Amino acid sequence: METVESLGYLKGLLEGLDLDDNKKETKAIKAIVDVLENLVEDIDDVAEGMELLAEQIDAVDEDLADVEDYLAEDDDDFDCDCCDCDDDCECEEFEVECPLCGAEITVDEDTVLSGTIPCPNCGEMLEFEVDDCCCDDCED
Repeated sequence: METVESLGYLKGLLEGLDLDDNKKETKAIKAIVDVLENLVEDIDDVAEGMELLAEQIDAVDEDLADVEDYLAEDDDDFDCDCCDCDDDCECEEFEVECPLCGAEITVDEDTVLSGTIPCPNCGEMLEFEVDDCCCDDCED
């Protein structure tokens, strides 16, 4: 039985006893029932507040997950493993395959802009053609 139902049952029992309202014991019992009613209302208010708070926490959690996803996407775009610089560097890496031995090689933007590099696996000279430079730093 829920607290509200239990309180209603108790009040029904007291009414069924047909107590004399002028006796001290009856007044004390009715005061106790009034306190219990107030406690039940307070508990209901707290439960409602907790439900609202839980909904707000869920909403904040979802928003935080969206922010984390957004930041993770940004991290993937800007991570730099090509040198000993910090993660904010503007180095860009490219995956190339050696046409002779098939080795996959990671080269940075400067290497591509230099035009050639020997394959570290077989020594074949790899040539890079740069049609349009998309960076703002050079004047091509």
